[in-house]
Amino acid sequence: MKGFTLLLTVFLLCHIGVAAQGDLQKMVDTEHAFAQSAAANGTRAAFLEFMADDAVVFNPDVTNAKTFWTARSASPSLLSWAPNYADISSNGVLGYTTGNWEWREKGKDDTPGAFGDFITLWLRQPDGKYKWVVDIGVSHDEPEKYSDDWKTRPADTKAGSVSPGEVAEGFYLMATAKGLSKTYKAYAADDIRSYREGRPPYLGKKAVLDLLGNEKSQVAFAKRSSTFTAADLTYTLNTYTRTEAGKVIEKGNFLQIWKFVDGKWRIVLDIFKPVK
Repeated sequence: MKGFTLLLTVFLLCHIGVAAQGDLQKMVDTEHAFAQSAAANGTRAAFLEFMADDAVVFNPDVTNAKTFWTARSASPSLLSWAPNYADISSNGVLGYTTGNWEWREKGKDDTPGAFGDFITLWLRQPDGKYKWVVDIGVSHDEPEKYSDDWKTRPADTKAGSVSPGEVAEGFYLMATAKGLSKTYKAYAADDIRSYREGRPPYLGKKAVLDLLGNEKSQVAFAKRSSTFTAADLTYTLNTYTRTEAGKVIEKGNFLQIWKFVDGKWRIVLDIFKPVK
């Protein structure tokens, strides 16, 4: 009986893993279709086509995406992008893509004039399709190359026994009391991806800790944040204030993605997006 139970457990875990990989590919295919629609029909039309009704963008603060994009005029410019990394919850409900983008003011035949990296969060809808719910990113200097290749992290079908909301709250409290460097040392995944305006992504825990170790400012987060969780993946949206020598030097919006990794909730992605 124990042997049968073990075999059944292994079968179910394998089935969940295969299903998640299928959902992951479907989500990435949706991201590619999104970009292709922008090339064919224009950026405004594509964003409206692929967004959820309650999707948000940052302009510069949290703004309803449908209201924002509906109010924008169609433009001949071309925004091109491709995912370079993607991950999804084990139940296929929530996932994210991130990768490089280029902008051409006069259209496809123009030389790219702006570059950066995007982060898109996707939510599976009742009809099984994926719609984006959060769109955010950074701009930076031209990278060495534009890439269409993408990868993901190894599947982990374990579910978290601790509420991710409680873990995120612990993160905020520790960041205020002990600073970001010690907090990320405690909570960051080894393969964390971190984004700052004007800089290419920081990849890996060591790169993030090196960055934070060189920062002299302190960061405080708002007491209220919004959180959405699906199985082993969760994201939080918040605002932050950066101070140095008691003076406010930066305010902005903060997105953090957590994944249940090796039995613990870990930060796998974050972005600090300043409000100019």
